Amino acid sequence: MTPGGTAAFHTLGCKLNFSETSTIARDLADAGYARVSIDDTPDVVVINTCSVTDQADSKCRNIVRRALNANPNAFIAVIGCYAQLKPTEISQITGVNLVLGAQEKFNLPDHLSKMEFDEYGAIDVNPIKELKAFVPGFSSNDRTRAFLKVQDGCDYFCSFCTIPLARGRSRNASIEKTLQLAEQAADSGAKEIVLTGVNIGDFGKSTGESFLDLVHALDTQVDVPRMRISSIEPNLLEPSIIDYVSKSDRFQPHFHIPLQSGSDRILKAMRRRYRTSLYAERIERIRSNMPHASIGVDVITGFPGEDDDAFQETYEFLQALPISYLHVFTYSERDKTTAVRMENAVPVSKRKERTKILRTLSLKKQRAHYQQFLNISREVLFEASTEDGLRFGYTPEYVRVGVDASEVEANEIANVKLKAIRANGYILGSRI
Repeated sequence: MTPGGTAAFHTLGCKLNFSETSTIARDLADAGYARVSIDDTPDVVVINTCSVTDQADSKCRNIVRRALNANPNAFIAVIGCYAQLKPTEISQITGVNLVLGAQEKFNLPDHLSKMEFDEYGAIDVNPIKELKAFVPGFSSNDRTRAFLKVQDGCDYFCSFCTIPLARGRSRNASIEKTLQLAEQAADSGAKEIVLTGVNIGDFGKSTGESFLDLVHALDTQVDVPRMRISSIEPNLLEPSIIDYVSKSDRFQPHFHIPLQSGSDRILKAMRRRYRTSLYAERIERIRSNMPHASIGVDVITGFPGEDDDAFQETYEFLQALPISYLHVFTYSERDKTTAVRMENAVPVSKRKERTKILRTLSLKKQRAHYQQFLNISREVLFEASTEDGLRFGYTPEYVRVGVDASEVEANEIANVKLKAIRANGYILGSRI
């Protein structure tokens, strides 16, 4: 394929995927491809896939159809986690030209230069045991916030999860190289850097360093107003990390800590590396050091063996915890996991019912979190997009705030008085 033309990108899944899509987009730009929207008849469409839910296949097919509607002659490359796990199935989707797994996706420009537009079904997926290289990167679509990839892969093999099969073992670059990338993100204009990865608390395993070492280095050596830690396992969120963040001017008082279940019996079946007592200790330490911090929680409903008693344990545990919001996932069977072979499957209707119950609890938790900020002022970092005449942004404590768009600029940190909670999940404010 002759280098050049236009390329569009569609990302499914996590913040890490968005970071990697940006890295690949920059590489294609260097190869002469101008970035456009997927609806602007692009010559090349890159779909970066996720394997976390059972909707990966349908979502991938929908995006392929959308791309072909925009340009029936588009060259379509499907890459990423789902591509690593199901390359043959993806190659059989009408319109897909190229399938690249977890490692080869970073060589997309080379693959494009060697192929023709009428080639179909070409697959390049390395065995998972060969996924050893770490490719750093950061997202750059939104100048307000950059997602900095600091780690990849996972050694945990939880019984419900396909990520270790899709991304390989835990690995990272050195702190020195990570700092260089963070400085590039800061130089791009981002006011906030979010540390992301598959299991970021495991940072340092491949370089003899630690996540706390990384946090300290970023805090003291990279000139950006805000930094934020994305999801981190409770057993890896050491008290020393919590203590450090509580004293930092850059790292924001915001933690997202996966729980998955409030039943120790279910946690054991999930092969999680902690129990509810440790989880509660971590929450208590955060609240002791940072009373107004935002604490988000991942939880899964309907895991095999989750009877009514186990779900009630989870509900009561979450209700009692001083947390700020929940991300609730309905359990779905995933090929190649041990959980798919477990007995006592929960009916899908009951899984969905439990998800609805916990999402209602999440709304109550979020409102209580927001309530404590009413009628006070907070520094808000505003984003580029507007909606219904409002520009939105976030406080350090991850409170979403909407202000009249004429009062603030994109990528501006402004002092805002928070006035009223709105039903659709934000606080209305005005610039001071």
